Amino acid sequence: MHPFVSPQLDLTLRVGTHCVYRATAPTPALVVVKPRQAQTQFVQEERVELAPNLLVREYDDEHGNVVCRVVLQPGENRIRYDAIVRVPVLADDAFWTDGVSTPDQLPAALLRYTFPSRYADSDRLRDFAWTHFGQTAHGLPRVRAICDWIHRNIEYRTCSGDPTLCASDVLSRRYGVCRDFAHVAVALCRTFNLPARYVTGYLGDVGVQDPGTPGDFHAYFEVYLADRWQTFDARFGIPRIGRIRIASGLDAANCAFTTLFGDAALEHFEVWSYQVDPRDASTSRPVNSGERLDGTPMIRYSRD
Repeated sequence: MHPFVSPQLDLTLRVGTHCVYRATAPTPALVVVKPRQAQTQFVQEERVELAPNLLVREYDDEHGNVVCRVVLQPGENRIRYDAIVRVPVLADDAFWTDGVSTPDQLPAALLRYTFPSRYADSDRLRDFAWTHFGQTAHGLPRVRAICDWIHRNIEYRTCSGDPTLCASDVLSRRYGVCRDFAHVAVALCRTFNLPARYVTGYLGDVGVQDPGTPGDFHAYFEVYLADRWQTFDARFGIPRIGRIRIASGLDAANCAFTTLFGDAALEHFEVWSYQVDPRDASTSRPVNSGERLDGTPMIRYSRD
């Protein structure tokens, strides 16, 4: 076990979202799209636009997420977030360290991440978990084995998401989206008393080929090892570079990008996350995928 050292933030990414809701009556809503400053991400510049002149009140929820409270007005409502964020040019595994705390050693605030939750129904997966991973060394080797198994045995299907499915449902049908992969991983880790939480964020294609799919928020998970939260992702077969974390919680119920207390139709949805040249990085410039530096196996730092 070794102390965590803050990495150099060598890459610059532009991230954001634009969505349009049409409401028939005043509709209270919670919006979670803003990353928080952290050791591995520095929000250099950001803009939040909510029209028509929506009053925004921010608060930190019980998981430390930045939540914006608004009341959508009858008619068209536009929510737009745009930011320039600096991150390390290091993949997830650069931060992995082994070290397990038994439940009696865990900080009291973390015990909730070992319990079953609405979408991570770990109580239904104990037999499956011990059959498949019971002989694997506890801690980091077990978490990696869980990720590898999910990646090999659950098919990723674009647009197959269903907000009613929990981890046991996904294991039964054997396909899903990133939300489903994360729920299965979280639930399986919890069966071994490993604190695990669901995470949402922006993820570009730094160091990998652009898959050509539309942009979206990405779901993954974190496990508490060696006295700190560490990032894992069962969706991909390799550790990734350039994550920008937005929110975390027991499961997706704590991390929805919008929660509506009423009826409003989503008419437009767009998410962007791409690497840019730091010399050109500004939210005052139009969003332009032609400026992106990522989307290829080669990592570039500038357009030169």
